[in-house]
Amino acid sequence: MHILLTGGTGLIGRALCRQWAAAGHQLTVLSRDPSRVARECGPGVRGIAQLEALGDEHLDAVVNLAGAPIADKPWTRSRKAELWQSRIGTTERLMEWLRGRSQKPAVLLSGSATGFYGDSGEKPVSEADSLAGADFAGELCLAWEQIANEAEQLGIRVVNLRTGLVLAADDGFLLRLLPPFRFGLGARLGNGRQWMPWIHLQDQIGAIDFLLNRSDAQGPYNLCAPEPVRNRDFTEALGRALRRPARLLIPAFALRLMGELSILLLGGQRARPERLLAAGYVFRYPELDAALADLLAAKDSR
Repeated sequence: MHILLTGGTGLIGRALCRQWAAAGHQLTVLSRDPSRVARECGPGVRGIAQLEALGDEHLDAVVNLAGAPIADKPWTRSRKAELWQSRIGTTERLMEWLRGRSQKPAVLLSGSATGFYGDSGEKPVSEADSLAGADFAGELCLAWEQIANEAEQLGIRVVNLRTGLVLAADDGFLLRLLPPFRFGLGARLGNGRQWMPWIHLQDQIGAIDFLLNRSDAQGPYNLCAPEPVRNRDFTEALGRALRRPARLLIPAFALRLMGELSILLLGGQRARPERLLAAGYVFRYPELDAALADLLAAKDSR
């Protein structure tokens, strides 16, 4: 299978490339710096700077994961514009390019997030909840999905990947938490009651591969473990895994100094992967303690 990836040098993209290259697939990654691709994604993975470089090559699937990190900087006006352009702008260009191709891929798997639902409070949310949140994250995810869904008009099967917090040993959210937690400075955010939909990187990759190969998979899928946890429970679990106290808190008023981004930190989604489970996907790491133990063991062995 020939698979085109956008965002292929990110955390999820790199892991997908490793798995799919080992399975014998042909991989092409769209990147602003194609020279990085083979080094970061693996030998044999081709990097291109422009979609047009593919010419008339046969293409079986597109995996659209491009997007600037959403939680690493305050949401200033310029930062929000960058987040929008990196997702919506990239997907719009991808749609325009697909319309111009005579040969169309069979499937488009396109990024989204559980942030689609906004801050859902205590209400459980699933893919059946079609209304997007009214905050910036909800609007961003809704627009991202709407643009990707235009590919259906071209006869392309579209899957929207509503991803939770991806836990990995060597990059991402968990890696940023480890230094303070190792020094006993682990802290819950605000009152810690907000829900955190999370997923082990292996399940993120496994679920994407599952949806790629399941011809009847279409529409939104929550990519998160079967049971979300509250922020305070996540904090305690990581402290236990590291054998360090995690009894501190960052007050809500301090987080609100970060502006609109605080909505992402103090809110959450009690999301479940109902469609993924119904389709028959079996999670390798459905429980947080086992997921953290695996990831920390992998990091310590390096």
